Amino acid sequence: MMLLPEIYLFLFSVFFLFLSVGKKKVSVFTAARVLALVGFAVTLACSGARGELFSSAYKVDFFSQIFKVLLSTGFTLVVFMFDREDEVENISEYFMFLGFSTLGLMILVSSVELISIVIALEISSFSLYAIVPLRKAQTKMQLEAAMKYLFFGAISTGIMLYGMGYLYGVAHSTYLAEIFATWPQLLTKPLGVLALILTLTAFFFKLSLFPLHFWAPDIYEGASDATTTFIATIPKIAATALLIRLAMLSSLAPMQLATVIIVLAAFSMTIGNLVGLVQKDVKRLLAYSGIAHAGYLMMGLLSFNDEGNAAVIYYITVYLFMNLACFYVVMLLARKGKNVSIDDLSGLARRSPLLALTLAVAAFSLAGIPPTGGFTGKFFLFVNAFRAGYLTIVIIAAVNTVISIFYYLNLVRVSYSRESMDLQPLSLAFHEKVLCYLFNVIIIILGLLPFGILDLFRRAM
Repeated sequence: MMLLPEIYLFLFSVFFLFLSVGKKKVSVFTAARVLALVGFAVTLACSGARGELFSSAYKVDFFSQIFKVLLSTGFTLVVFMFDREDEVENISEYFMFLGFSTLGLMILVSSVELISIVIALEISSFSLYAIVPLRKAQTKMQLEAAMKYLFFGAISTGIMLYGMGYLYGVAHSTYLAEIFATWPQLLTKPLGVLALILTLTAFFFKLSLFPLHFWAPDIYEGASDATTTFIATIPKIAATALLIRLAMLSSLAPMQLATVIIVLAAFSMTIGNLVGLVQKDVKRLLAYSGIAHAGYLMMGLLSFNDEGNAAVIYYITVYLFMNLACFYVVMLLARKGKNVSIDDLSGLARRSPLLALTLAVAAFSLAGIPPTGGFTGKFFLFVNAFRAGYLTIVIIAAVNTVISIFYYLNLVRVSYSRESMDLQPLSLAFHEKVLCYLFNVIIIILGLLPFGILDLFRRAM
C-alpha cells in the first residue's frame, strides 16, 4: 500500500507504451481518462499508508500522501481536459510520458535523501523534455522553446548537483535529516549558505522563480496547450513539497537564508507582474503570472513554522485549480493548435457565458479578489509573513497584488465588454461543462470555507 500509487502510475505508463507499438483497438483518450480516474482512487485509498523504505531514503507519511493526492488530482484533471488529437503527435506516447513525469514527482515528495531526490527529478524532467516538442503546429519558435527547456533544465540540475556535493562534504551524509543536524555549523560558513542555495536551484527552476524564470514564457507559448497546462501546475506542487520539507527540518529561521528568499521573492513578484502588464498572448501572460505567484509562495516559507508551511500548501492547492481553470478556457478557445491572444477573448460572454464565467472566477482568484480561494490563500501567506516580522516583503507583495489586478481584470473586461466580429456560439460537450462548473465551485469553496482543509494541512506538518 505504501508504494501502490507509484506502482500504478508506472503500470499506467507501460500500458501506453505497449499501446503505442501495437494496433490501437481502444480509444486512447477514453483509456487514459478511465485509468487516470482509477489512479486517483488508488492514491486516495493509500493515503493512510505510513512507513519508510530503501534504508529510510523514502518516507511515506501524512505529508507526502497529501501531496500525492494533489499530484494525482492535477494529473487526472489534465488528462480529462485534453481531448484533441490535432494538438499533439503520438497520443499514446504522450500519455506515457505524462505518466512517467507524474511518477517522478510522486517519488520526489517522499524522497528524504539527496540521491533519491536527483533521480526523482530526472525521471520527471526527462519525460517533459520529450513531450514539449510534440506539438503538431510547429514553428522554429516552438522548437527553440523545447531546446531552451532542455538546456535550462540541464544547467539547473548541474548547479544543484554541485551544491549537493558541498552539502555532502560538510555533513558526510546524503540524508536530509543528518544534513540539517549540522545546520548551525553549516550556516556559519559562507560556503554552507552557498551550497544550500545551489542545491535549491532545481526547485526554483521548477517554480520558475527569479532568476531561473527565463524559460517559462517561451515554453508556455511554444508548447501545446495540454503540455503547458501540465508544466504550469503539476511540477510546482512537488517542488513546493520539497521546499516545505526542508523548511520543516530547519529548527530555526536562519537570517542568511531568509534574506535570500526575500530578495528572490521580491524580484520574482515584481518582474512577473510588471512584464505581465504588456503581454498579448494569454499563455505568455499566465507564464509571467506563474513567476509572480512563485514569489508569493516563497514569502510563505519565511515563517519557518507549521502555520506558514500549512498556508503554503493551501496556496499551492488553490493555485492548481485556478490555473487549470484558466488554461482550460484557453484549450477550449484554441483553434487548430494556435495560441489564444487577449483579443481572441472578445465577445466571449455572448459566445459562451459559462467559459466567460470560468475565466472571470479564475482571474479574480489569481488577482486575490474575495470571495475566491486566491484571496484567502494570499491572506494566510501575508499574515504569516507579517507575524514572522517580515513587514517589507508583505508591503512589496501587497503592491504587486494591486499591479496584477490590471492585467487579470483586463481578461474579464475583454471577454465581457468588447464586441467580437465572430458571434458564432461555442458549444461545449457535457464533460467540458462539468469541468468548468467543478473549477468554479472548488475555487469559491476554497475561498469561503478554508479552515477545514487548512487544519488538515496543519496536521501534515
